[in-house]
Amino acid sequence: MERIMIIGFSGCGKSTLARRIGEKTGIEPVHMDALHWLPGWVESDDAHKTELLKPVLEKKRWIIEGSYRRILWHERIEKADTIIFLDYNRFLCLWRVIKRRIMYSGKTRPDMGKGCVEKLDAEFIYWVLIEGRRKRKKFYSELDQIRNIFPEKDIYIFVKPSQCEKFLDGLE
Repeated sequence: MERIMIIGFSGCGKSTLARRIGEKTGIEPVHMDALHWLPGWVESDDAHKTELLKPVLEKKRWIIEGSYRRILWHERIEKADTIIFLDYNRFLCLWRVIKRRIMYSGKTRPDMGKGCVEKLDAEFIYWVLIEGRRKRKKFYSELDQIRNIFPEKDIYIFVKPSQCEKFLDGLE
């Protein structure tokens, strides 16, 4: 595992998984949310995110967590040797988002853009429960295609946190 791509839904634990893999491998994770959000929850443009992510993809070792399909998606897939998809239950993800909101109340998470104080609003709850899940079938379809085109890649799909914990326990 040298180039790791972690994708999944909001609240599923992508950032935490990236951090934990990073601790075990010595690879510093890159969080797509940190590239996307400017201070005050202002969205950066795609060109800015692409400019920041391109040099990461040239490194020998990286962990990139976050989907952001419009930003070097195919390049990440091609260069990754390991792809991890977290597909946890939407209500577990919502619970984790609520817990995160409480834990980081009045603060900015380490994996978020600077100056983006943790918040939780109806729009984000709708995203976690409904809108953010609309491409679930597309994720599975793409992962099947990736397996066919790049059989050498390690692809993991975790639908329960216990599967992810078992995977982490197996890392040296």
